[in-house]
Amino acid sequence: MILLKDILYGVGISAVNGDTNVLVNQVHFDSRKVGMDDAFVAIKGLVTDGHKYIQNAIHQGAVAIVCDELPELIINGVTYVKVSNGNHALAIMASNYYGVPSKNLKLVGVTGTNGKTTVTSLLYSLFKKAGYKVGLISTIKILVDDTEYPTTHTTPDALTINTYLHKMTEVGVEYCFMEVSSHGIHQKRAEGLFFTGAIFTNLSHDHLDYHKTFAAYRDCKKELFDGLPKSAFALTNLDDKNGMVMLQNTKAKKRTYALKSFADYRAQILENQINGQLLKIDENELWSKLIGDFNAYNLVAIYAAADLLGLEKLEILRLISELENVDGRFQYFISKEKITAIVDYAHTPDALKNVLTTINTLRTGNENVITVVGCGGDRDKSKRPVMGHIASEMSNQVIFTADNPRSESPTAIIEEMEAGVEPQNAKKVLSIENRRQAIRTACKLAVPNDIILIAGKGHETYQETNGLRVDFDDYKEVKTALKG
Repeated sequence: MILLKDILYGVGISAVNGDTNVLVNQVHFDSRKVGMDDAFVAIKGLVTDGHKYIQNAIHQGAVAIVCDELPELIINGVTYVKVSNGNHALAIMASNYYGVPSKNLKLVGVTGTNGKTTVTSLLYSLFKKAGYKVGLISTIKILVDDTEYPTTHTTPDALTINTYLHKMTEVGVEYCFMEVSSHGIHQKRAEGLFFTGAIFTNLSHDHLDYHKTFAAYRDCKKELFDGLPKSAFALTNLDDKNGMVMLQNTKAKKRTYALKSFADYRAQILENQINGQLLKIDENELWSKLIGDFNAYNLVAIYAAADLLGLEKLEILRLISELENVDGRFQYFISKEKITAIVDYAHTPDALKNVLTTINTLRTGNENVITVVGCGGDRDKSKRPVMGHIASEMSNQVIFTADNPRSESPTAIIEEMEAGVEPQNAKKVLSIENRRQAIRTACKLAVPNDIILIAGKGHETYQETNGLRVDFDDYKEVKTALKG
């Protein structure tokens, strides 16, 4: 039990009705989870408004209600706290409830359109190899040192974040690497966290269904850097045109990385093959199993972050050379028939272009590139024709298919992708709504030495249609199809 006034420390409060000297058992923003002596935070969400469930929470035993708007019915014995922003209040309260766990470890946030999962996951692996206890909060999973927990959001809600940060401090985790999405920043999920550093990977077309404009999307990412303390580091990709924008108002130590520009940390690709690449970082050569320009950027970011966190430079390079691909990120195998299959999470125009550019760079010219790609439903529609154009322009054959259509019609999504195909590329395009059938068709079309790219879902092991999730794993599907 903890005093309500202690949980509320740092929250912007505009009115209080009742006693803040009351003891609180737990904090919840889902009224269904509220129990005796709990505090309920009413959040105005995208789908529902928590204010509708205030009376339900009280009925279930809530002793405190934190809300943007006080309800008309005030119950004696219940403390009501009016705040300026429910999401912000929840984040601060969650941090306070768990004793501000982010202060007790070195937390590094990674933001950008592409590369967040790879950078956080590889930093986790690198520091584990270096002998540290490490935490990870990512799109793929949450790791408390060696213990794995499932995750449903790139950046979980503030209660979940602080719950796991608290678990990390309990087992002695020293470093935690966390993906910080634009949604998470906008919804204040990372408020109240003390970051040791932040990394910006890149910025390209995505999430305009949510942010409406590219400027709003960019400025949302920038907020992570604006909030860093002087003691932290702010590491940005200098080759990205928005890289220096991230550093404009930060108090943190500013550092840059790049492949093409003169940056604090610079990488150079010396050799690129399907099984890896030879890089030069800080005048030292190393071989990495990760290929492509996009991974070269990820690796130099990892090198820079590890250096800024105090690891010895030559040791960092040695550890980088041992790192393996992250699940669903340019994950590949070569079949007995010498067909290369690549599964990648590329679900934005920029990511798809990067992957196809890498594949085309590695080709000798005789192989065909067959791309299977779709676009998710209930997401940014404006990127669909762009992705259709890129896939058809940069592949010998492309199959448009379903990719988590959610509440939308898969046929309608595919038609929007087809709208981006230039007339000269129309003959390259097949549209097969069933994703399993699309993958199998790609495998039947392929001959020895061809390359099949299956893009969009990467690590995901499900297909979501009309609220129903069914098991579906691109990597397993293509492996099965090529064996068959």
